[in-house]
Amino acid sequence: MKTIVLLRHGESIWNRENRFTGWTDVDLSEKGIQEAYRAGETLQKEGFAFEIAFTSYLKRAVKTLNAVLDRCDREWIPVEKSWRLNEKHYGALQGLNKSETAARYGEKQVLLWRRSFDVAPEPLTEEDPRNPRFDPRYAEVPDRELPRTESLKETIARLMPYWTEKIFPALQRVDQILVVAHGNSLRGIVKKLKGLSDEAIVTLNLPTALPYVFEFDRHLQLQRDYFLGDPEEVKKQMEAVAAQGRQKA
Repeated sequence: MKTIVLLRHGESIWNRENRFTGWTDVDLSEKGIQEAYRAGETLQKEGFAFEIAFTSYLKRAVKTLNAVLDRCDREWIPVEKSWRLNEKHYGALQGLNKSETAARYGEKQVLLWRRSFDVAPEPLTEEDPRNPRFDPRYAEVPDRELPRTESLKETIARLMPYWTEKIFPALQRVDQILVVAHGNSLRGIVKKLKGLSDEAIVTLNLPTALPYVFEFDRHLQLQRDYFLGDPEEVKKQMEAVAAQGRQKA
């Protein structure tokens, strides 16, 4: 049996403040750090022995991965980082509170920005200091490939080359892979693996630091997928993520 575990990073400071984060390099909150260590302890207890790991360029994912590997005693394994695993770029929404944005624009519009397949927020301007063209970590990325905003469709489009050329082929040489990334980049992988429709992906909400396991046979055909956790608790966490874009009562 071959396995890929997908893990969204632990709670970030802006997750705690209910802000759109996107490519903003926000750190983990104290709760997020503890979530990451607990995820590692759960994976270690369940007997996972990862042979390679992949993550994004953003510190909330990198630090979550480091915490997990620490608890699994697998800090020595190869780790590959790619900007293609970054979160969906939320453009001009980055930094705004989701509930306040819902009060201003309506919950339906915020749901479209957060969870729809092909609707992108307003882009950053070319001179906005948040524009990734000014960030040295992307200096080697052609400017035409750097987003100023993204829909989920566009997020998947920049992610899939890395998935098909790097991550998934790695299963041919190893048995266990860990991918630590972000809610929307991971949703793109889940959509690909499970063949979900553009409509179905809107309702998928991934909680922070909850391992999502995908098992494959030796021919790399998906056999089953499941979250490591109590089903009722998983459901509650998913509902909490879905509620982030609603107005406060």
